[in-house]
Amino acid sequence: MAVKEERAQKVTKISIESLKKSFRIFKYIKPYKGYFIAAMFFLVSGSLIFMALMGLPGEMANTAIGAPKFKLNISVKDYGWVFLIILIVQGVLSYFRTIFFAIVSEKGMADLRKDLYDKIITQPVTFFEEKRVGELTSRITADVEQLQSVFSITLAEFIRQVVILISGVIIIMFWTPSLSLIMLMTFPAIVIVAMIFGRYIRKLSKQRQDELAKTNTIVEETFQSFTIVKSFANEWYESIRYSKSVDQIVKVSLSFAKIRGVFFIFVITILFGGIFYILWRGALMVQAGSMEAGDLFSFIIYTGILGGAIASFGTLYTQIVSAVGATERIQEILDTPTELDIQKVSSSQNLRLKGEIIYENVIFSYPSRKDVTVLNGINLNISPGKKIALIGQSGGGKSTIVQLLMKFYNPDSGNIYIDGKDIGEYNLTDFRKNIGIVPQEVILFGGSIRENILYGKPNATEEEIKEAARKSNSWEFISSFPDGLDTIVGDRGIKLSGGQRQRIAIARAILKDPKILILDEATSSLDAESEKLVQEALDKLMLNRTSIIIAHRLATIREVDCIYVLDQGKIIEQGNHYELIENENGIYNSLARLQFELQ
Repeated sequence: MAVKEERAQKVTKISIESLKKSFRIFKYIKPYKGYFIAAMFFLVSGSLIFMALMGLPGEMANTAIGAPKFKLNISVKDYGWVFLIILIVQGVLSYFRTIFFAIVSEKGMADLRKDLYDKIITQPVTFFEEKRVGELTSRITADVEQLQSVFSITLAEFIRQVVILISGVIIIMFWTPSLSLIMLMTFPAIVIVAMIFGRYIRKLSKQRQDELAKTNTIVEETFQSFTIVKSFANEWYESIRYSKSVDQIVKVSLSFAKIRGVFFIFVITILFGGIFYILWRGALMVQAGSMEAGDLFSFIIYTGILGGAIASFGTLYTQIVSAVGATERIQEILDTPTELDIQKVSSSQNLRLKGEIIYENVIFSYPSRKDVTVLNGINLNISPGKKIALIGQSGGGKSTIVQLLMKFYNPDSGNIYIDGKDIGEYNLTDFRKNIGIVPQEVILFGGSIRENILYGKPNATEEEIKEAARKSNSWEFISSFPDGLDTIVGDRGIKLSGGQRQRIAIARAILKDPKILILDEATSSLDAESEKLVQEALDKLMLNRTSIIIAHRLATIREVDCIYVLDQGKIIEQGNHYELIENENGIYNSLARLQFELQ
């Protein structure tokens, strides 16, 4: 018994928490409350007029047989004009109600999408390591669309049916009290069953959205890496993987449909069974002379409307409950702390660093692999404007050193200082604006060459863009294209060669004009001609900047000021090329002999 009570309390608590989260989404409607109130006014007014209109046919029938229930002083002939006027008014009210609800839902959900995107884009690197792109895409598209549908259609319809139900009950209780009591007896059973079924419907709806997110993830991954898929001839494998995911959605959806179907069976059986019983009783009363035929006609119309309203609650309720699940997933992201406040980025200071870098006994393990120490007591001292190189085997900690410098992660212990100040004390946006990176695998955005270069400095002039292109040895191939800077590079820059992409990345870094430059294997995957052009551009880029070069090819780092050799997270050798080459037993010496002999 105690276990059951505890479980019941837990379910209640979850439901209350879910509702709280759902109501928090309404803050996006608040700025448009004027439109919302106006829409509600037109909705309620239209619904009441509709209910009044439905009583007129019965009263018209009573008037035709000379026994009107109300003294309206309207002839049967004049009822045609009354119907026409009411229908026109009803149409106008419905039009404005639709427009105002659309304004509220479109603008409110647009604000939600913006906030959700801002929240995701300002998350730390660890967030994206834990989440998959397809899942996040599903949150910002499918879940928000589900909410938008609720705010634009479902919520309005739900409120409309509530108004119809309440006003209809009042009308039939006034019109035919004896028959109305029989009908109202069916309400409590339907409400109780709706609450029971709602719990299962909400659970299955959330599960379906999660499965849909997994499917989107597969699509994102395969489309983004289609060259890998094709090079391994794994179209069949991806097809099977996607099919299994879609089949899982179908399985959950069918379970969802079965629960809804059972619910609808119950509602229809109780509801329409009651309606037919009431009509039978009404027919007996007309036969006995205790009710006018027009009153029975009106009661039939109102009963049908109320029956439709009650039946629609099943669909509307499941849609609203499904939206609660979407709200929970969205709110989960909105409640996640970010690494910066995007609203304050535009007001950030114009920080200009000198470029002195000090690592002081830095120890670090990745959050997802705390049992593996990646950096173990790293000490570096880099003077402003100097060029240093990091070499060593894969997994030695080279990339981790620069990731810590860019504040993608925080050290477990030890400190990193820039210009004598701990990097944790700098404003994150201002700090990162002083760091430029040219990676081994350049990823360009799918727009034009101009847009990709401008990414380094969005407010740059046309001449600054061209100058950056010249310094990066890009202008020659850019000017050879018919569209020049407006040439579309394709998804991830696929229309450009590796060397061209690399030089665009260098132009982007030149335009950014950072004081600290990171080159991560920037020429390792290029042919000899492209490497020469890129290396020339890099040499120009490194002038008067503190530069950190991650390299496997020692020929590219001969002239740097200091080389650090890493092994298992520790610096085991340091010095310039000529100093390290003299240590015959050193790792650098053996690597140099191997590479230069092979060359």
